[in-house]
Amino acid sequence: MSEYSQRGLHWFLALSGGATEVVGLPASLKVADGMLGDQPVRFLAVVADPENRFPRARNGEVGLLEGWGLAKAVDDAITLDQRSEHKRALIVIVDVPSQAYGRREEALGIHQALAGAVDSYARARLAGHPVIALLVGKAMSGAFLAHGYQANRLIALRDPGVMVHAMGKASAARVTLRTVEELEKLAASVPPMAYDIDSYATLGLLWESLSVSQIEQPTAQDIDHVQACLTLAIKDVQTTGTDLASRLGASNRAASAKVRELLRAQW
Repeated sequence: MSEYSQRGLHWFLALSGGATEVVGLPASLKVADGMLGDQPVRFLAVVADPENRFPRARNGEVGLLEGWGLAKAVDDAITLDQRSEHKRALIVIVDVPSQAYGRREEALGIHQALAGAVDSYARARLAGHPVIALLVGKAMSGAFLAHGYQANRLIALRDPGVMVHAMGKASAARVTLRTVEELEKLAASVPPMAYDIDSYATLGLLWESLSVSQIEQPTAQDIDHVQACLTLAIKDVQTTGTDLASRLGASNRAASAKVRELLRAQW
């Protein structure tokens, strides 16, 4: 069995069937232009590349090449549609275990590479491109911030392997001076400490969660189900606008809403 997840690759291939692959990008990026119904879309995924020149980015992590590559792929979409009233949607397929940790990455400015990806996604969203993130595996740490978190709408597949957090369990346990078991007990009562998608949903950040029959190798019915949800999400963004206000409605985000209210009053 492979040591790295291939969910992102499998879902990219399933959803982008018949699309035109974009060339000139790192092997760890899969990007293709196609259609979702009558809506032009660009599919984007970060995938494992065992031959990556940076060893810390061989298992699907978002590193230097991936950060700058995503920025280029998104910027190119913005440029292509600059004069178009009907902007292509960006379908961001998320299965990223972490950003790439390493001395090379730190020395060569991984913070700039990932910030470049974030900036491009944010500019695309504000320029009118619906940005929809589909979480099919791990959405962890800076990797998720760079690839997916700027989306207008977040959609997650319901599966124990779909997890969202700032860091892996072992790392979080070390930082908080707890065992993994103690951390899991704490997560049961503190949603932001949890990894499961139901706890994440209570924070108001998910637009929808979907059940599929085969998350590793999606069936035709699974693909139809997800495509229908993606289409609805795109239309919802086109109707309601480019901001992220939809994330603030959950009961566990009351403090966030209050902070924004006070900031508006004072600034």
